[in-house]
Amino acid sequence: MAREKRAAYAADRYWGRPVPSFGDPDAELLIVGLAPGAHGANRTGRMFTGDRSGDWLFRALYRAGFANQPDGRTAHDGLRLSRVYITAAVRCAPPANRPTAAERDHCGPYLKEEMEIFRSAGVVVALGGFAFDQVLRVLQTQDEGVPHPRPKFSHGVEVTLASRTVLGCYHPSQQNTFTGRLTESMFDDVWERARCLMGS
Repeated sequence: MAREKRAAYAADRYWGRPVPSFGDPDAELLIVGLAPGAHGANRTGRMFTGDRSGDWLFRALYRAGFANQPDGRTAHDGLRLSRVYITAAVRCAPPANRPTAAERDHCGPYLKEEMEIFRSAGVVVALGGFAFDQVLRVLQTQDEGVPHPRPKFSHGVEVTLASRTVLGCYHPSQQNTFTGRLTESMFDDVWERARCLMGS
């Protein structure tokens, strides 16, 4: 995907590798996205950085008090997250932004390990149905008491497990934000709910 550059970024050297997670090492909230954006994280090397989805996310995290600035343009722009860690269900930019089941399963162990490391993070916000399903799939293997059948994704759905609460949220993709399916007030409500569950 790093060979297919957008004209606006033709001079940029794309990251073009699996994108690492980032955030506060003492995070109480995990945010799980879909996958790196082809011309965002795949270009900049940092999750949700350099595209419109990231613009929406970082503005919302700033408003909620989880970020020190309202935007993220490069991996070295000074953005710092507080109490939050961002990862994704898939670590490389998938063709047409549609990860396959094979990609999901290949990247699953990385997400599982992160969720083990961040066991103290009692709240997980899954951005989109793909991430929501993958989070519950992973937590099912960690004895968290995931119901069977697994709950279905919807915006605002809340799943209370043994030691975590999983919140479903529409992904801040242009497909959702340009059409009004996800509004800023809807997005802010999710982070406010996360803050309440975190006990702040």
